[in-house]
Amino acid sequence: MAKTEIATLGEFGLIKHLTQDIELKNKSSQLGVGDDCAVLSQTEGMETLVTTDMLMEGVHFDLTYIPFKHLGYKSAQVNFSDIYAMGGMPKQITVSIAVDKRFGVEDLNDFYEGLKTACDQHGVDIVGGDTCSSRTGLAISITCIGEVEAGKAIRRDGAKETDIICVSGDLGAAYMGFQLLEREKQVYYKQIENAKTDAERLAISQPDFAGKEYLLERQMKPEARRDIITKLKEMNITPTSMMDISDGLSSELMHICTQSHVGCRVYEERIPIDYQTAVMAEEMNMNLTTAALNGGEDYELLFTVPITEHDKIEQMEGVKEIGYITKESLGKCLVTRDGNEFELKAQGWNPIKDL
Repeated sequence: MAKTEIATLGEFGLIKHLTQDIELKNKSSQLGVGDDCAVLSQTEGMETLVTTDMLMEGVHFDLTYIPFKHLGYKSAQVNFSDIYAMGGMPKQITVSIAVDKRFGVEDLNDFYEGLKTACDQHGVDIVGGDTCSSRTGLAISITCIGEVEAGKAIRRDGAKETDIICVSGDLGAAYMGFQLLEREKQVYYKQIENAKTDAERLAISQPDFAGKEYLLERQMKPEARRDIITKLKEMNITPTSMMDISDGLSSELMHICTQSHVGCRVYEERIPIDYQTAVMAEEMNMNLTTAALNGGEDYELLFTVPITEHDKIEQMEGVKEIGYITKESLGKCLVTRDGNEFELKAQGWNPIKDL
C-alpha cells in the first residue's frame, strides 16, 4: 500500500494531524500543542523534574523488527522511567522527530498511536515538540517533565553503609530479546541473499517466536515501574538512592556507589532472572549472569533502603534484595554462587562507544 508523503501535509499540517485529538489531563498543563510554547503551572510544595532522551535509528533501535507503534510506546516509557527513578510522577512530554523520505504519514500515525497509549496509561500530556527532515535516518528526542514533593527527590548519592540493595522485576530479558531479534534478522537476510528466484523469496519463512514472547515484550514494549513508586509510598519506604536500569545493573550500581562514596556486595544467586531468559541464554551459549548484569534496557528500578526496612521490603511483591552497601574501601564486588568475589565492572550499554 502506497504511503502518504509527509510533504503533502506540510510541517504545521503534520503537527495538527498527529496531535488534533490530544486532550490535556493534568491541571499543570495550561496550554499544550498549538502555540509557540506550552504553558505549565507550578504546583505549590512541588519541584519540577526534567529529563531528555534521544533515540537514533541504527544506534538505539532497528526498524527491521520494531514496529512504529512499539517504537512510540517505548520512546515514552524510557522517559517516564527516569522520572520514576527520582521518586516523581511524569506529567508532560514534548516530542521531536526527524524523518527521511522512506517514511509516510501512516508511519508517524503508528508512532503517535504507541506514544499516546503510553501517555494515557501514565496520565501524561503531550504538550509540544518539533518535526524536521533528516538525511541520516529516523531520530527521536523526547523531553519529559515531572514533579516530586519539594525536598523528596531521590538522588543517586544518598546510599549509606549497611543499606540494602533492591531491584524490581527481573533482569536480562530485554537483552536476550535483542539477541534473539538480531539472530533472526541475520538468518532472514541470509535466506534472501541465497534465494535465486521469486518463488524462493516468497517461500522464506518468518521466524518462530513461540515460547519467547516475554523476551520480545521486554525488548520492544518495556514498562516504566510506576507501580513500584506507588507501593513504596504506600508502605512509607523512602529509598536512600535510586536509578532505573537502562544501561545494565553493574553500570547503574557503580553510579550509585561512586556518587555515594560507598562500596557494595551483590550476590549472584539473588539476581532475579526469568525462566525464558535463562533458556535463551543457554540456547545462545551466553553467560546468564553477564546478560543480567550488563544487558541493559530492563527499565527496572534499582534502589537502596535502610536495613531497618528489611521486613517491609520482604513483603513487597516484585522487589528483591540482592545485596548491601559497604564501606568504599571494601570495593564493589559480585559474590558468585560458589562464594568467590569479583570486582564489578561497568560493561553495560554505552551509546557513544563508537565516537
